Amino acid sequence: MANDIRVCDKCKHIRMKTIVPKLQKMAPDAEIKVGCKSYCGPCGKRAFVFINGRYVSAPTEAEVLAKVEPFIKKA
Repeated sequence: MANDIRVCDKCKHIRMKTIVPKLQKMAPDAEIKVGCKSYCGPCGKRAFVFINGRYVSAPTEAEVLAKVEPFIKKA
């Protein structure tokens, strides 16, 4: 089953140019959707990624990527 990963392009705590390639490397089978997730309260305060039905957040992009890894489904 492919991973479902979503990131907000309005989030001020991540950069699309860096996070999307890193997520693709972590989960090559994933369909990464970029766009507003209507999660503006937490999104304005922390970096976040929506992965396989879960919101994962952390203070920085690097920390959120580390927290996302356990939720990636392996083939």
